[in-house]
Amino acid sequence: MIRLKVKEVAERQGMGMRKLASTAGIAYNTLRTIYRNPYRKVSTETLDRLAGALGVDASELIESVSGEGEKEKSW
Repeated sequence: MIRLKVKEVAERQGMGMRKLASTAGIAYNTLRTIYRNPYRKVSTETLDRLAGALGVDASELIESVSGEGEKEKSW
């Protein structure tokens, strides 16, 4: 299972949700959903935009986890 680390990376950099959404060119509601459910499916385009806005490689925004958070996924 893949977990998104967007929230953690953004917080480490001191970037708020509104600024990140605006810089990445994605809807604020999309980012809010990612923050609330890090197991949510996202497109590679969205992941690439977020990585670019945060100035990191896309691989830094994902991690592989074993079974954790399975109850949280909503897809």
